Amino acid sequence: MAGLLNRIKSFLRSPRGRQLSTKARDLARDPRNRERARQAARKFRRR
Repeated sequence: MAGLLNRIKSFLRSPRGRQLSTKARDLARDPRNRERARQAARKFRRR
């Protein structure tokens, strides 16, 4: 499991990883996307 986490960390430090994390942060700021995420989490918890 530690190997997987290290691979994720190294990806997030790469230029592509930084670009994707910035894009995700921007999408998370949108109220519509936040509501969609909340609804998906609710559906997931029900199961």
